[in-house]
Amino acid sequence: MATPIGNAADITVRALALLARANLIACEDTRVSGALLSRYGIRAKLLPYHEHNAAEMRPEILRRVAQGQVVALISDAGTPLVSDPGYKLVREAVAAGLAVTALPGPSSVLAGLCLAGLPTDRFLFAGFPPAKAGAATAWAQELAAIPATLVLLEAASRLPESLKRLAEALGGSREAAVARELTKKFEEVRRGPLAELAAHYAEAGPPKGEVTLIIGPPAAEALAAAEADLDTRLREALRHLSVSEAAATVAAATGQRKRAVYARALELAQAGK
Repeated sequence: MATPIGNAADITVRALALLARANLIACEDTRVSGALLSRYGIRAKLLPYHEHNAAEMRPEILRRVAQGQVVALISDAGTPLVSDPGYKLVREAVAAGLAVTALPGPSSVLAGLCLAGLPTDRFLFAGFPPAKAGAATAWAQELAAIPATLVLLEAASRLPESLKRLAEALGGSREAAVARELTKKFEEVRRGPLAELAAHYAEAGPPKGEVTLIIGPPAAEALAAAEADLDTRLREALRHLSVSEAAATVAAATGQRKRAVYARALELAQAGK
């Protein structure tokens, strides 16, 4: 069940009705969820369910559902399972043949996507970038050639550094939008090329509040150039390496997925015979 990402009035009528009659509400933080429930006069039994105790709590939740109880799963804000706990719980409930349904509602991913002014016909939610610089760079390089709008979450304190890294990996001309404090009083969306946004936050410093970053898809010319560069690198590597060795070397150099690079290397090797 989705809960508000900022504006408490975004809770749905259906969600309030179910929360009021649920036998148990599994939540990340009982204090955060307790405040939301108190606002609407709802008294319910709360059970902490987060990444640190999930393995211990799942059997208890599944046992209650198997007994016919109604259990609501909520996160501190937004839609559970989207960068929040819940995937393993749903998977095990489905495997056990228990009834599972979803009550849709607030989501920073969809709210940011709708406000960005960028293509929405195809998008990829990539979650949070890795914390370490090297891993974050490789992660960004993997996203560069994906022909879709990208939606990321980022800590406000890391936004300037993250935008700089993304501009270098994806190209500074890629259109993007930084959505901040979505649904709240000081909601703000700053739009522009990645390089321009990186320069702005490098000077202004990290913003306040929760941040959703949306990046438009690469231009067709950029994709074609990336494919041509990949083929050039692979042909050169195949001159003195096996297919698997060439693929591994080029994948490491470009940050692209090894499986996709191997498949292309195999195609080029076979075509060259």
